[in-house]
Amino acid sequence: MNLSLRPADLPMTTQAAEGLPRRRFTVAEIEAAVRGGVIDEDEGFELIGGQIMPMSPKGAVHESVKFEVNRFFQRAAPEHLTIAQETTLRLDAATFLEPDFCVFRRHLDPNKVNGSAVPLAVEVADSSLAYDRGRKIGVDAAFDVREVWVVDARRAFTWVHHRFGGEGYDDLFQAPTTAPMTPTLAPELAVRLADLGGGPSPDKSC
Repeated sequence: MNLSLRPADLPMTTQAAEGLPRRRFTVAEIEAAVRGGVIDEDEGFELIGGQIMPMSPKGAVHESVKFEVNRFFQRAAPEHLTIAQETTLRLDAATFLEPDFCVFRRHLDPNKVNGSAVPLAVEVADSSLAYDRGRKIGVDAAFDVREVWVVDARRAFTWVHHRFGGEGYDDLFQAPTTAPMTPTLAPELAVRLADLGGGPSPDKSC
């Protein structure tokens, strides 16, 4: 947050009344605002259809699971694949997402990777589960991201989305932490979350 441009006690989000028009932003406008210091580069948000969507704060459970998933991916990734962590995935002029992990072929320019070039995107969800499994999944499917895993960091299972259907992903299943998961287009990254040190374990309170 740029404290020279906004009061420190001003809320970071607002809720527009239904039916009122909202200002539509482009990816280029947001990136220009970051370069100019109007928006801090560390602010967490995504742009969907021109609307800025604040991202939930990342708690200790989220970060612990993400760390272990990253360790595995970096060890297991073959030479021809890049595992990008929290990279900006620019999908069109008014939409970008920042998945926790984005997999694509190494020869591609990360700034030009589109949805269909991503064989696997992974989200580690804690407080953001409703958003990651709701609106964000719809955007992934609309822009042809081939497969998406949403890891529920607290309840120790993963929602696996792949195969496009008439309304988003046609094949959706819930994989427990002990189940092997094999990305359809990146089988080298097959994993069981139970095998990751410090990974998710069932939350008895859920």
